[in-house]
Amino acid sequence: MTGAIASTHHLATEAGADILRAGGNAFDAAVAAGLALQVVEPHLNGPGGDLPAILWKDGRATVLCAQGPAPAAATIDHYRAEGLTLIPGNGLLATVIPGAFDGWMLMLRDHGTMELAEIMAPAIRLAADGHPILDRAADAIAGLGAFFNEHWPSSAAVWMPGGRAPAKGGLFANPDLAATWRRIAASQGPTREARINAARDAFYRGFVAERIGAFMAEAPLMDESGRPHRGVLTADDMAGYRAHHEAPVTLEQDGWTIAKTGPWGQGPVLLQALAMLAGDDLAAMDPTGPDFAHLVVEALKLSMADREAYYADPDRVAVPMEALLSPAYAALRRAAIGGRADLTLRPGILPGHDAQVAQVRAMLDRLSLPEGAVYEPTMAHLSDAPRGDTVHLDVIDRWGNMVSATPSGGWLQSSPIVPGLGFCLNSRAQMFWLDRDAPCALAPGKRPRTTLSPSLAWHKDGRRISFGTPGGDQQDQWQLLFWLRHAHQGMDLQRAMDAPMFHITHMPSSFHPRTRAPGGVVAEESLPPATLTALEDRGHALTRAPAGSLGRLTAAARGAEGALTAAATTRTAHGRAIVID
Repeated sequence: MTGAIASTHHLATEAGADILRAGGNAFDAAVAAGLALQVVEPHLNGPGGDLPAILWKDGRATVLCAQGPAPAAATIDHYRAEGLTLIPGNGLLATVIPGAFDGWMLMLRDHGTMELAEIMAPAIRLAADGHPILDRAADAIAGLGAFFNEHWPSSAAVWMPGGRAPAKGGLFANPDLAATWRRIAASQGPTREARINAARDAFYRGFVAERIGAFMAEAPLMDESGRPHRGVLTADDMAGYRAHHEAPVTLEQDGWTIAKTGPWGQGPVLLQALAMLAGDDLAAMDPTGPDFAHLVVEALKLSMADREAYYADPDRVAVPMEALLSPAYAALRRAAIGGRADLTLRPGILPGHDAQVAQVRAMLDRLSLPEGAVYEPTMAHLSDAPRGDTVHLDVIDRWGNMVSATPSGGWLQSSPIVPGLGFCLNSRAQMFWLDRDAPCALAPGKRPRTTLSPSLAWHKDGRRISFGTPGGDQQDQWQLLFWLRHAHQGMDLQRAMDAPMFHITHMPSSFHPRTRAPGGVVAEESLPPATLTALEDRGHALTRAPAGSLGRLTAAARGAEGALTAAATTRTAHGRAIVID
């Protein structure tokens, strides 16, 4: 078999599949698909966003971290002086250094085989010639049209050509982005590696960085705080940035090794939940029954509470990851799960961390508890449009290389377009706290603790699987359900991701305004009525969601004998998986 690829948009899947057919490897295909996703799902990711990926090559997994840190001038004192107690969820102050482009280029340079211009060609073509714009993207633009016209005119110019929002399904082009990509794709050098390095320089130390720096220094622009602010990102911040590789955090269970990013992402919560559930006979449980749902919900509450108390950039904060994943700690946390819903936020207390946990709990107790907490990036206060979010892709090639990538940030809702470039910046700084006692307190050069969470797993019998989903704080919750149903309950990839989903809203949201809904569970109405009623009877604050509305997973797998499979969510019409013979 030549390869397998799945992503959240069929045009990106096709771009990657074409690269595999042309002889490219998984890394070549992932970069082509990733750049295409920036064009065809602009309400979910963009060139100014972030990129975590887990790579499988030469028999081992590696994390590619392209999560940009806070700029040099991003200090708590500065943001407090701007009258803020929380970092806005959009606008210029919400921006960290954009990492996605450097991450894709690092992947292509170090692991790919094809030329930069070949890999960028599909994205350039889609931006220049246009693509059928998704209904959700058209709705987002229409809903924000008045805001763009009044406050972000550069966004109005790109997203509303001729002064009108694009028609659903109509061709939408981004000539400015196409021009930016063409200029970068023409980067020169004596070797393939030199040409890719020249492209990285054009973005981070050349014309792109210069335009970003100049734009951030211009007049302040409105954000959701209700006041205009200037950004703090500079061209010098851009010039000093490099994406990098690092070791994954892993858990071994039932012959599988599951790999996630470090605690600068939320990925280890999935591992913590799995560790807690290690002693339960999951295979014997009804995957849509009340006992299974209650157990998973309560394990997620505990692991998410630990996320708040401990997770942060491990280069800047001592995160006790080994202790959090230890069998002894997992057993202690599992023993805390009772037969009824727990409505408290209960991080575990590891030796030496008593004061830290107390400080975090005091900070979180000050959060407001409104009717509906926000668990995905949003500008819903300005619009009835669907919320911004994330994308995901999975690739396997004929040589066994694999990529699981969850690009995000830089959506059209997050920040004004940088004039002339055709793209906007991210709003990832909103995940920092302006409380000095928090592990994820804002500091220059520090990575925010994001929700972005690709997954890759391998079995001792030779099986391997790459998977992930968009969904903000829900990413690891939906992935946990997928994994339990596939690895423990025997469902194939498609059945495991199509089965009814649920998630919690018990913990603080990672997104502005950082609210929480104690005991909250959102569950699809396709779960059996008896399960939904039983959850309510056990004290869960249940919200029924329409069937097929939660979870947008994709996955690609290699069997023990080398057969390839792939699957993409059926919860949207545009996800697609392709297996190439």
